[in-house]
Amino acid sequence: MMDARSGAATIAEKILARHAGVQRVRPGDIVIARVDFAMVHDARAPNAMRMVEKLGAARLPFASRTAWVLDHFSPPPTLEAAQGHSAMRSFADRHGSVLYDIGDGICHQVLPEGGHLTCGDLVVGTDTHSVTYGAFNAFGTGIEGSDVSAVMATGKVWLRVPESVRVTLGGRLQPGVWAKDITLHMLGRFGAEGLNYRAIEYVGAAVAAMEIDDRMTLANHAAELGAKAALLEADHKTLAWLAAHGAKPPQVVCADADAAYADCFEIDAAALSPQVARRHAVDDVVAACEVIGQKINFALIGTCTNGRLDDIRQAAAILKGRHIARGVRMIVTPASRQIYLAAAREGLIEALTEAGASVEAAGCGTCVGITNHLIPGDREVVISSANRNFQGRLGNHDAEIWLGSAATVAASALTGCITDPRTVPGGQWEAAHG
Repeated sequence: MMDARSGAATIAEKILARHAGVQRVRPGDIVIARVDFAMVHDARAPNAMRMVEKLGAARLPFASRTAWVLDHFSPPPTLEAAQGHSAMRSFADRHGSVLYDIGDGICHQVLPEGGHLTCGDLVVGTDTHSVTYGAFNAFGTGIEGSDVSAVMATGKVWLRVPESVRVTLGGRLQPGVWAKDITLHMLGRFGAEGLNYRAIEYVGAAVAAMEIDDRMTLANHAAELGAKAALLEADHKTLAWLAAHGAKPPQVVCADADAAYADCFEIDAAALSPQVARRHAVDDVVAACEVIGQKINFALIGTCTNGRLDDIRQAAAILKGRHIARGVRMIVTPASRQIYLAAAREGLIEALTEAGASVEAAGCGTCVGITNHLIPGDREVVISSANRNFQGRLGNHDAEIWLGSAATVAASALTGCITDPRTVPGGQWEAAHG
């Protein structure tokens, strides 16, 4: 524990104090905070709409700064889901909300891409992975659909100020090792929910070297650690990305040098190797090289964690001009329509399709197992770049799901068994650093 001095604050504390209209806040304080932007996706929308009706609010002043995203039931697998989407479209039209329709993308990707958030913002969404927005030096956190209805009516939300932990990532990730491997390493070290209701601040040379895609993965996976938020410092890469996507002027927030943290941890990122989480547990983590030879039947690249352009580039670097192993099926789901188009322009979609992969429209129905596009058979093994591998998540309790980076998933699809991507051609592809 670092010594607290008068007025010193972490990034999370500064953002919440500013939005609560007070000089400072301390962990454990309950605040009523002004929200900058809100999101509700189709899995939580029915509850939000019912609550709006129950409240009887004639006007929803904040509805115009709320996005309704059709991504979980995308495309709708049932009549009920299709009717729910129709209700969402009508609601958005009636109240002037932003609408992202089927195929536009996953909520955590389209919000920053749409310029709806910037540094210093408080953003809430009906999904635990709303912590992703912390990659942009914002406080992003998950709330329930009923809470979103109150936000639309008042523009405010109540929160308990979390304790902050500081995670310093030293060194630089080696070629073929990605932010996904850091997050899996942390899950193995701290356990699922091991940083429950904490605000994680990620700092260090390894974070600075990362491109925005990897930073979003780093923030996103904090949900599995139980974090209330995961925040990164802003730099020239952050500001350039936000400006390119039409975000409002940033209000960059930095922690004070003498801020108090519940704990501080250091991880040597340069020493990490590709990691995998074994079946049924996000925190049963081992190095990929320890389980080489584990047969796989299905490979999935995508989701809000690892469906971005650099993830697709990792896969294409390994699979271009080659073919996935006999008997292996592979699905690639870009996180947004913009990413899909960028991947198509670069020839990545063609390379993956020729390698035997099926490329879907943007969405997260496959990750959650809602759209039934990926149902493994009994005793079959899936390796996925998703964030969760709970038993039965893909519709079969007798199947296994393992987690790894997009590079690890692609390398495993190529060989037919879990493979360290650094051992196959193209597996040490690096993102271009600005």
